[in-house]
Amino acid sequence: MENLHFYNFVSIEGNIGAGKTSLATRIASQFNAKIILEQFEDNPFLPKFYEDPSKYAFPLELSFLAARYQQLADELTNLDLFKKFTVSDYFIHKSLVFSRKTLQQDEYNLYARLFSIMMNSLPKPDLLVYLYLETDQLQSNIRKRGRSYEQNISPDYLDNIQQSYFEHLKTLTDQRILILDTNCIDFVDNPHHYDLLINLIFKDYPKGIHRIKVQ
Repeated sequence: MENLHFYNFVSIEGNIGAGKTSLATRIASQFNAKIILEQFEDNPFLPKFYEDPSKYAFPLELSFLAARYQQLADELTNLDLFKKFTVSDYFIHKSLVFSRKTLQQDEYNLYARLFSIMMNSLPKPDLLVYLYLETDQLQSNIRKRGRSYEQNISPDYLDNIQQSYFEHLKTLTDQRILILDTNCIDFVDNPHHYDLLINLIFKDYPKGIHRIKVQ
């Protein structure tokens, strides 16, 4: 590998099925980093939301926001001196990304006000990495991991979430954002492809959005 530039806090983001957890876990293992993984499977509203989105969207998004905030507040204030840096498989702003597409406008307005109040006390990642995959590949990954409540997620829903991510990333003008198009690689099963990602992620980027097609 090339000489790598390490950040204190890296967040891995992407749509459902993009490989966020797989990449964050492998990075943490390889570089002795502290890892923060979203505990979404413990959310009792998630299966209900996929069955009846209009009824369960608001309690789902509120419960996710509370859980994400509490986890990040705890983990990022309790530093581990024996770890090289911190890597997470989500960025707290995903709460806005998903809620914008799932909530009614009046619900979203209230939600965004709560979000703004809570975010003032959380540190931002030094680098936000967004893994971009096209919808058909996302669906393939979702089928492979076999979570029953995810199997009926529609392509339109995935498209809407992806669009919401891109719209939101454009507003984050004060952060380093790296969008990696991973449609042509398999970083989970191909070590060479994984090394390509590592060499791209751990570079010294200026603030702004950087887009790279990995191949």
